[in-house]
Amino acid sequence: MLKIQSLAFSYDDGGFHLQIPEFIMKPGERVAVIGPSGSGKTTLLNLISGITIPERGTIVIDEEEVNRLEDQARRRFRLRNIGFVFQDFELLDYLSVLDNILHPYRIGGVLKLDRSVRERASRLASRLGVADKLQRYPGRLSQGERQRVAICRALLPKRKLVLADEATGNLDPENKIRILDLLFESAGEQDAALLAVTHDHELLTRFDRVVDFRLFRGENSG
Repeated sequence: MLKIQSLAFSYDDGGFHLQIPEFIMKPGERVAVIGPSGSGKTTLLNLISGITIPERGTIVIDEEEVNRLEDQARRRFRLRNIGFVFQDFELLDYLSVLDNILHPYRIGGVLKLDRSVRERASRLASRLGVADKLQRYPGRLSQGERQRVAICRALLPKRKLVLADEATGNLDPENKIRILDLLFESAGEQDAALLAVTHDHELLTRFDRVVDFRLFRGENSG
């Protein structure tokens, strides 16, 4: 599903270097990524999704070399194949909760919005505890509610890879387990791989594999 080889990336100021000789994920695999703040975990997710481009190396998802695609093709590939739960949610304040959840279907002309999608959105919102918030706007939601809306948006399209950046970080202990179970269940339904950045070590036993990101830090990493 995902194969990274000989990847290198650094920011322009030279204060951060990321080197990954090889990293592989199988379809349906659930992998947690841990490591100190500033070690590059979020940068890795941005590289995998094609938001950021590496200096060298390859990132292959489902046999497509993502980092070699042109900007528009890379964006279309991301919409079609990758669900991303951003750490800062990336909700649009001028859209209702429902419209935020459906937003991937309204950009790029890649995904088809039909009745079945709307019904799936309603079911997901109910399972995530935000069904009664669908007509509200993000500014009227708590941090935990905004997090759950972002998760709902990422899981709605049936994608092959789900990236989660601290997806349970703003939730209480009970909801952390419930949301993680939903991430696992939804990924399993479509045989999607799940790569999750987390600081919550109590959740690590739930994953198939744990990767300590300090293994990928360059000599001058921040």
